[in-house]
Amino acid sequence: MKYKNIVFDFGNVIGRFDGKAILSEFCPYEEELDYLSEIVYKRWAELDAGTLDYDSYINEVIDQVPEHLKDCIRRFATEWPRCTTLLPDTITFIHELKERNIPIYLLSNAPTYFAEYYEGSELLSQFDGILFSGPIRLAKPSPEIYSHFLRKFDLKAEECFFIDDLEPNINAAKEAGMGGLVFTGDINEVKKQLVSDPIAFSIRSCLNPLSIERFEFSLCFTLLIFLCDRLTLVI
Repeated sequence: MKYKNIVFDFGNVIGRFDGKAILSEFCPYEEELDYLSEIVYKRWAELDAGTLDYDSYINEVIDQVPEHLKDCIRRFATEWPRCTTLLPDTITFIHELKERNIPIYLLSNAPTYFAEYYEGSELLSQFDGILFSGPIRLAKPSPEIYSHFLRKFDLKAEECFFIDDLEPNINAAKEAGMGGLVFTGDINEVKKQLVSDPIAFSIRSCLNPLSIERFEFSLCFTLLIFLCDRLTLVI
């Protein structure tokens, strides 16, 4: 593997974030979803950046919507993080990396509420380091958040590979010296970027470190026997 540390975004990399679909979990009025989406997500980037108070913003949104939608917003405000459906291929990949003792990190834009909701969860407990944008008031693709991330976890940029679904975030990571790939849902594309031989990755991901050592020793021993036989034929 070319990189020592694998860094994941959350939204649409680990868990699917579809704003309208999430709202539909709390609003039974399908014809109102476009209207609600425009209001609810209008200043979401400010929540990600930690420059807008979450509770104040939710109250502001509640004040803007008709009476029959106010309870929808209240329920959305407290429960929406549970509606980010985990992507199974990414979760499997995370488990593979952990089995191989490869450090994994999370660098994600998200409101402080989301960070607090997932704090201590089984999913995030697998990561060697976690950085959400809201609590530190920095957001991708600002260069400062990448510098902060590298300093916080004492990492070298050239040893980190970042997986994010947005091209500006990957471009900023590369400018910071990291490797990276815009994630489109194909985990095999990620693996191809991480190793020169994707087949080798597939073999190694199925083996624990001791099995890998035995496999490599067996391969070398078999090759040695083959060369000795060839030498005997020549003599």
